[in-house]
Amino acid sequence: MQAVSRHGRILNAAFRPGRGTAPVLAFSNSLGTDFRIWDDLLARLPDDWGLLRYDTAGHGLSPGGIGMSIDDHGDDLVALLDSYGIEKAVIVGLSVGGLIAQSVAIRHGDRVAGLVLSNTGMKIGTPEIWNGRAEAIRAGGMDAIGDATMERWFSRAFREGRPAELLRWRTMLVHTPADSYIALGSAIRDADYRDRAGSIAVPTLCIAGSEDSATPPETLRALAATIPGATCEEIAGVGHLPCIEVPDRVADLISTLVERVTA
Repeated sequence: MQAVSRHGRILNAAFRPGRGTAPVLAFSNSLGTDFRIWDDLLARLPDDWGLLRYDTAGHGLSPGGIGMSIDDHGDDLVALLDSYGIEKAVIVGLSVGGLIAQSVAIRHGDRVAGLVLSNTGMKIGTPEIWNGRAEAIRAGGMDAIGDATMERWFSRAFREGRPAELLRWRTMLVHTPADSYIALGSAIRDADYRDRAGSIAVPTLCIAGSEDSATPPETLRALAATIPGATCEEIAGVGHLPCIEVPDRVADLISTLVERVTA
């Protein structure tokens, strides 16, 4: 892991350089998680690919995030690309990470070789959802949203069949600083790329989970229909975090997108 300085803040990141002309992939994680959510997926990707992960501001070992917009978080990602000398990357964004990826592609398209937009949308949720969740956290702490979040994150089969893993990810969630979670949730609430996503001009793959109630498959289909040339793949029987539930399947889908980028 490395600590990258950004406007007086630290971004916790890990970068494995690629070899030769292999692509570089940059991963942006979801609300309430850190870059460990990608561990099982990265183990299934080719050894010569460049891989960049980082903790979104306010999450994991990256402090800050208060008052930041999704575009601000996108600028963090571009700053990380600069720090590691990465001219272009395939950005893999999950949930809010998918919003961040869209922001970068819209405003810094020359830095993006392709997009994998997993379980996200052009707009996620409603003000009522995000404001209500913030009030629940203020009243009862992060534990107040723990069980409901696990129902959104994971399919029933995962929750019932992999209880030790479920507890691991719930623990990650409830250890997220409440003010950081609320701040990023507010940024999600205020982000809306419905009028701009159509300007994205790189190969794009959208991934949906059939049991994802946070960003249902129709949300991903609408996103794919808006971005010229984008495709959408729905994975049956998974929730909001398919990179954890079915990393083999997600790795295969990412490889398909990379083939389009490098063809």
